[in-house]
Amino acid sequence: MMGFGTVSLVILILAVVFMLKTINVVPQQHAWVVERLGKYHSTLAPGLNIVIPFIDRIAYKHILKEIPLDVPPQVCITRDNTQLQVDGILYFQVTDPMRASYGSSNYVTAITQLAQTTLRSVIGRMELDKTFEERDHINTTIVNAIDESAANWGVKVLRYEIKDLTPPKEILHAMQAQITAEREKRALIAASEGRKQEQINIATGEREAAIARSEGEKQAEINRAQGEAAAILSIAEATAEAIRKTAAAIREPGGEYAVNLKVADKYVEAFANIAKTGNTLVVPANLSDMSGLIATALQVVKQVK
Repeated sequence: MMGFGTVSLVILILAVVFMLKTINVVPQQHAWVVERLGKYHSTLAPGLNIVIPFIDRIAYKHILKEIPLDVPPQVCITRDNTQLQVDGILYFQVTDPMRASYGSSNYVTAITQLAQTTLRSVIGRMELDKTFEERDHINTTIVNAIDESAANWGVKVLRYEIKDLTPPKEILHAMQAQITAEREKRALIAASEGRKQEQINIATGEREAAIARSEGEKQAEINRAQGEAAAILSIAEATAEAIRKTAAAIREPGGEYAVNLKVADKYVEAFANIAKTGNTLVVPANLSDMSGLIATALQVVKQVK
């Protein structure tokens, strides 16, 4: 009985082992590569899978999720012979489990080394200032270069990101000084632009004030001219009216004699005023005209009487 029990126990154990090796449950987003007698046979998809024990073997197990991979820091030399320490992170995904198993002995090491060599090559064609400005270009170039080779390894490189660019301390201090100088330059330019705008505003204000003053003076001149013209017109109208009345008076009886008397009176008064203005005695050039004018005036007076 003991011998039969031992054989039964052994058979039970072998049956359990046989079942465990026959039934395999693959997790989601995983792929297992099966070899049959040392040769690639199939790739097990997620779920329940059955293999032949002792003939089939699970040779490789791959994760199909996106995997981040740190690329170790390395020193790169730029086009202007400046050392630059660069490190980054690479994101990849296994797309072909069979190629990932047999295309390379270690695809992780392969894509890491390829990323480093490509990074050195790209930075070596750029100057130091451009390396900080062209990060997107560097990332895209590295991804394209790695992805072309990684396709043979069953790996898809999704993206590459530079984590840090560290120049030497001397270069870093020089860059900081340059940035400070650039900021001071922009501040001076802004201040000068402000002063320029201020001068423009002042000049514009003075010009507008001058225009306003000139418009005011122009209007004042127009008003004065209009006033003088009105005064002249009034004087002319008054003079014309006086002349008309004088002419009408002359046409009346005795008017001509009255005019002669008035003219003689004014003539004598004018000479009298001239004599009072200085010590010089002013005598008419033709005294006979003077005496004749006086005689005419006396005759007019007699006639009036």
